[in-house]
Amino acid sequence: MQARGLEQQVFHRQTAMMMTRRKYFGTDGIRGKVGIWPISAEFMLKLGRALGSVLAAQKTKAGQRPLVLIGKDTRVSGYMFESALEAGLVAAGVDVRLLGPMPTSAVAYLTHNLRADAGIVISASHNPYHDNGIKFFSACGEKLSDTVEDAIEREVDAVFSTVDSDALGKVERLTDTATRYAEFCKATVAKDIGFDGMKIVLDCANGATYQVAPKVFSELGVEVVAIGVQPDGFNINRDVGSTCPQTLQTAVLSQHADLGITFDGDGDRVQMVDRCGALVDGDDILYILARHWHVHGLLKGPVVGTLMSNGGLKLALEDMGIELLRAEVGDRYVLQQLKEHGGVLGGETSGHILCLDRASTGDGIVAALAVLEVLARSGEDLTQARSGLCKTPKWMLNVRVYGAHEVLSSEQVRAALVEAERSLQGSGRVLLRASGTEPLVRVTVEAVTMAQAQQLARHLADVVQHVAEHLPDST
Repeated sequence: MQARGLEQQVFHRQTAMMMTRRKYFGTDGIRGKVGIWPISAEFMLKLGRALGSVLAAQKTKAGQRPLVLIGKDTRVSGYMFESALEAGLVAAGVDVRLLGPMPTSAVAYLTHNLRADAGIVISASHNPYHDNGIKFFSACGEKLSDTVEDAIEREVDAVFSTVDSDALGKVERLTDTATRYAEFCKATVAKDIGFDGMKIVLDCANGATYQVAPKVFSELGVEVVAIGVQPDGFNINRDVGSTCPQTLQTAVLSQHADLGITFDGDGDRVQMVDRCGALVDGDDILYILARHWHVHGLLKGPVVGTLMSNGGLKLALEDMGIELLRAEVGDRYVLQQLKEHGGVLGGETSGHILCLDRASTGDGIVAALAVLEVLARSGEDLTQARSGLCKTPKWMLNVRVYGAHEVLSSEQVRAALVEAERSLQGSGRVLLRASGTEPLVRVTVEAVTMAQAQQLARHLADVVQHVAEHLPDST
């Protein structure tokens, strides 16, 4: 592997969010184990009132109550948190519309479409059923700014209060929103494009896409084989979905399908599988879309990836004259970079793909449809469409630690990073970062060979684990 353009980068960044150590919000909302603060009914009651109070303070239309939509995935705990959030919002004088099980991206779209003041998604995304969490969307269908999230945090800790009875909010359950969102998804595909004769396996992770995704693809002419569409409250992401693509890979081969598409529990993440059973991740999807859009004059601005984006993607895009910018990990930071630089395409290796010419946030269904449209126009299959991307050997390990930020700040870990940088000699990258959604440190190494990447990643993981075990408050 040539090292040209593969700049040596050791990413051990303490971002502004890390340094301020926000009390509740992580990189993608609030997330944790059900029943353990703050993922409790009591906290959700307070959180609902806090959001309502912030919205009420910002509301400019006299005599109108703020309106908030609430959607959720299929976790059994969603019922409890839906009720708690609803009560808190109503106590703050906010009207509520309940959407039921709905992809995260659908809530974003509907928040804007129905002219609500905010949207809430109850989901822990790719995590198992015993976790849950909260994501917020603004009236524009975008993730809340850090400033608004900070205001909500301050209000959560304030004394709980209830508005006068004549100012209490009202609640209504909406029933036509899945159809409305499905029509939106289908409308992102050009009218002269059809997918008749294409056979696809859809893995809905027993999550929020289980109803709407098969409907969307089948109505566009796809022969759909659906798996992961029997949620029971406990099987979300279990042996299915984007975190377990092996199930889809097996199904694509056994069904002799043209390709497979797999979502995570809340539907904002997508990965694909080609007809040979090979995994197509977020970097592959960015390459496929960027290449086609660039050739046909549809790509605007740079492509935005993250610190996790493979070095090979940067090289492949540079060869086509396309700039790749790296944002901090988290689709909200990808969105910020796209807006700042006038871009329309960005995403994460994990499969959060933003197509801002079609949707305001990461949308697994919309991104998958965009890829299918490229295949239909080019006449290529998925293997051919990504054949120009040569990825740098990369290895990632997750180390479960508590006190991740203290670990990453330790002299021992910093010294190990310097040594790893020296051993790569300019031909790779190292990234150590604290997960914003789980108690993990993610260790990622790109190198000339897979063996070298694995060796360095394992050594760094051992150092991280050793330091974590010897923290003063380590449990």
